[in-house]
Amino acid sequence: MNPAAHTHPREALFDGEKPLPVLPPCEHYAGSEKLIAKAFELQAEMGPVFDVTCDCEDGAAAGQEAAHVRMAAHAIASDANRHGRVGARIHDASSPAWRNDVDTLVGEAGDRIAYLTLPKATCTGDAARMIDYIAARATVAGLGRAMPIHVLVETHGALRDAFELAALPHVEVLDFGLMDFVSAHQRAIGFQAMRSPGQFTHPLLVRAKTRIVAAALANGVVPAHNVSLSLRDPAATGNDALRARREFGFLRMWSVHPAQIRPIVEAMSPEPGEVTQVGDILLAASSAQWGPISHEGELHDRATYRYFWSVLQAAKAGGIALPEAVDARFFGA
Repeated sequence: MNPAAHTHPREALFDGEKPLPVLPPCEHYAGSEKLIAKAFELQAEMGPVFDVTCDCEDGAAAGQEAAHVRMAAHAIASDANRHGRVGARIHDASSPAWRNDVDTLVGEAGDRIAYLTLPKATCTGDAARMIDYIAARATVAGLGRAMPIHVLVETHGALRDAFELAALPHVEVLDFGLMDFVSAHQRAIGFQAMRSPGQFTHPLLVRAKTRIVAAALANGVVPAHNVSLSLRDPAATGNDALRARREFGFLRMWSVHPAQIRPIVEAMSPEPGEVTQVGDILLAASSAQWGPISHEGELHDRATYRYFWSVLQAAKAGGIALPEAVDARFFGA
């Protein structure tokens, strides 16, 4: 059969089901002009295996919010944004600065922004109002596309409404804000739970993380894990990312220091050996027009193909080299 006649897994495997967005496995936060420029340089070197988020919330000094967001918009619109994988976190719904954040970012760099992150929602209504405003500004700016939205779950109300937040229009990521969430408990959760192993074992945090992941996945949204406090210990960061993926189901993780990016990308991406096996199975399945096959003594059908396709997409997003035949068949390389 001519390879061009093969039905692509996007069409063959997700009839009526919303597939997860395919996003880089790491999201790197940068707040200052210097750090944003450094992040852009690193992204140009490594490729789009991580997103850069320009922080217009915590990164902006009091009274300098407007100047800070103009700086971020200029950076996003510049040629230094080589891959188009740069977003921005704006102020929360209670801040007088958030509308100006949206106006400036969408108006001056809307066609280059990968996403906007909404922090500190206390209920679904907070995020819904912001999303409506962003959509209206995108229309005025003539973007011709919906602005992807990331919602931070870091308050009691947001955790309560996690399923509703994930179901809002244009949401593609639910982020867990560990430190603000712990602080919101006012000493009921000790500071030790902001670092490992407590962040993975405290019952209230286990509850929060599992609920966020369940809400995200039930709505075709990517769950993103919080930062690691181990800024200069790549092994500790990588272990945090591995636990977040294997034990809780997170598919993406924040970085706040350049040294954290590579271990997060590696831990959140499939292992090369798994990718090779998955590629062989999907090539055979594609040649069989996605009917059942036997591979190395095991039966596979569409149920396993959907899983294997998600592995292959994650490998591609994480920069893992795919076998030539696999890359050509499924990604047009």
